[in-house]
Amino acid sequence: MKVNSISEKFYKNKFLLKGLEFASKNGALFAAGTSLTLSTFVRPLSIIAAPKTDKENKKIACVKSIASSGATYLMVVAASLPVARGVKNIDKNVAKYLKPETIKNLGQGNIPITKAKEYQFATQLFKLGVGFLIAAPKSIITCKLMPPILKFLNKKNDGNKKSPKNELTFKSKNNLNPISKGIATILNNKKLQEFAQKHKDSNLAMHILALSDTLSTATFIQQINKNDNIRENRKKILSYNSAIATGLSILWGYCLDNILQKPTEKFIKNLCEANKNSPKLHKYIEGTKIAKASLILGFIYYGIIPFISTFLAERINPSDRKKDNKTT
Repeated sequence: MKVNSISEKFYKNKFLLKGLEFASKNGALFAAGTSLTLSTFVRPLSIIAAPKTDKENKKIACVKSIASSGATYLMVVAASLPVARGVKNIDKNVAKYLKPETIKNLGQGNIPITKAKEYQFATQLFKLGVGFLIAAPKSIITCKLMPPILKFLNKKNDGNKKSPKNELTFKSKNNLNPISKGIATILNNKKLQEFAQKHKDSNLAMHILALSDTLSTATFIQQINKNDNIRENRKKILSYNSAIATGLSILWGYCLDNILQKPTEKFIKNLCEANKNSPKLHKYIEGTKIAKASLILGFIYYGIIPFISTFLAERINPSDRKKDNKTT
């Protein structure tokens, strides 16, 4: 298949290729950056546009969105960069870190191991898995950040509670060798190699992002119900909002991902044709799959779902809304 000159310019666009390469190198940070951008601009607009919805509930939902994505981004930056660099170190020194048997099991014949689907799948477990590992801690921090942000927005409220400072403190090690060795030790495990061989063609990015969102939402709801700085009647609406948003976004995300399967294959074909001589082509292909999952779930979760979930959340238990109107 030949691409025309206009299309070729698009598929060779340096910003597109840099973005796909970045998604391949650090999928968790790419997803977190997408979420931060959409949650800061798109989601608040979607929430505000929800009809016949209490203004205070809209405000809380907006604050939750910004606090959650902000906390996620900071944590992913701290956690993912050492992992991404550790994997990159292995990419450059495969024979130094991996056993000959591992190279054989995660490779594909004579092509470099870094271009093999098995190896890409195995290493993406680490790079994307960072998002899953921080899902629960991120939700806990989100709950802690919400009251001070709401207090800042509601200046008329008296301030006995101080905004937590230095809540997010991260330290990273400069020496990447121990991280690379730790990752290599797991890659050298036969069971992981068999798992990678079996599931190399699965939709890993979508599955991990969906699992991360599910764990994050479950933890957030638990923390919200334990938070004494948020009124009881608001807790239920916020919990309903989060559960509806996550459930619908995952369901619709998988449906849309399936619908876009053929267009994605066509995109990858054109990408390969336009960049067939590039040594980074395998990175672009790998990044396309990760970017697709991140953008699909991101636009649904931050663009479409907030409008629906904000509207429905108050109507699941209307007694809470009436109670709140009496107390305000």
